[in-house]
Amino acid sequence: MTNSLIFFDFATDNPDNAGKFYAEVFGWEDDARMGGLYHRMVPGGFFKNKDGSDSQIGNLHFGVFDARNARPNPNPGGAEPRTLSTEGRKARIWVLVSDDDTPERILDTAEKLGAKILWRNHYWKEFNGFNHCFADPWGNEILLWVKAGENPQIPEGYTCE
Repeated sequence: MTNSLIFFDFATDNPDNAGKFYAEVFGWEDDARMGGLYHRMVPGGFFKNKDGSDSQIGNLHFGVFDARNARPNPNPGGAEPRTLSTEGRKARIWVLVSDDDTPERILDTAEKLGAKILWRNHYWKEFNGFNHCFADPWGNEILLWVKAGENPQIPEGYTCE
């Protein structure tokens, strides 16, 4: 058995606002924990089987934590650094856009709530998908993914690689 990814977290300086942001942008449940120091975002649903039916594996959750006191930590006061990383590359997450939503709606909502749109309308042949990207108000990068399907038709105006 290999090591399994079970969770990931994003740093923020305001977990309450970050929880509300992701709830509105993606429709995920905002499970506030630890008096606002930590929020677990619960997308709901299950990974799909090849036939499109629900598997027994629930979708991954992720957390938003307060950079000033990242938990868990053996020291109750946390540890340095206590600020957001604002320079250079960071971890990114990829979100598969559901069939009943659109990248346009997600990007418009995210931008209205303070996100910065990094790009729209790009096709990546290597993984056969359309993608769009934004940075949330705390600088974390979110890539939206739409499967292109068999024999993809690249819309006019899309960049390609």
